[in-house]
Amino acid sequence: MENIILTGMPGCGKSTVGVILAKTLGMDFIDTDLIIQLRQKEKLQELVDKYGTERFKQFEEQALLSVTAKGDTVIATGGSAVFCEQGMQYLKKSGICVYLEVPCDELVRRLTNIKTRGIAAAKGMTVEDIFRERSPYYEKYADLRIDCMNGGVEEITARIIEAVM
Repeated sequence: MENIILTGMPGCGKSTVGVILAKTLGMDFIDTDLIIQLRQKEKLQELVDKYGTERFKQFEEQALLSVTAKGDTVIATGGSAVFCEQGMQYLKKSGICVYLEVPCDELVRRLTNIKTRGIAAAKGMTVEDIFRERSPYYEKYADLRIDCMNGGVEEITARIIEAVM
């Protein structure tokens, strides 16, 4: 089976759904945010604070390009991975890109820790600003779009499996 690449806004469930999806399908799991943290030996927010969003996106691009999975892997990307053209094209060569869609008002409710979560966004940007900026990119790379509003992790996982099988 090819890789399943999960994209979407911070708080949409990429990491959580990704782990359950990988377990259910008997696949490996990679979280590119964790690759960044392991390589840089700092938390995402510390990297954004220390280096700024542009340098953070370079770390993200390097993380995406370092993924060597050639199949049978669920890959949860960071929320800003879609700004990394080269990295996203590289991942899409080995898999199907699934956009986990959550409406903006729900993301506002979920993202109470926007200043500490490690989100690559300009200072002062709101969840709504980030959503508006990123949505066209998620749509651009999506081979599939999964509505993540109704149902829990298990139901969302089942929707993805049904769509990719």
